[in-house]
This record gives sequence, C-alpha cells and structure tokens, in this order.
Amino acid sequence: MDTVNKAAMLFILLGLFLAGGVYSFWKQKMPKSVVVLLGLGSVMSLAAGLLRL
Repeated sequence: MDTVNKAAMLFILLGLFLAGGVYSFWKQKMPKSVVVLLGLGSVMSLAAGLLRL
C-alpha cells in the first residue's frame, strides 16, 4: 500500500514539474508543438498520479 502512494506522489510531482516546463517554454516563445507535447505529458502524468490514489 505504501509503494502505491509513493508512485502516485511521484507521478503527481512529475506532472507538476512538466507543467512548470510548459509555463517556462511558453514564456520563452518555444514552438507550440513542443509546448503542446510537454503539456500532454504533464496532463497524463497528473492523471496517472491521481488515478493511483
């Protein structure tokens, strides 16, 4: 049970880290395809973390 919570926390932290990357890349005017791809990764990671809770 404890490892499930650790895995969920890792997925949530990874999602938040990637979301910060999306914001940073958007501010740097990076190509939209890169920002969208990073955003999708962030959303999927957050969703996986929340579903594991």
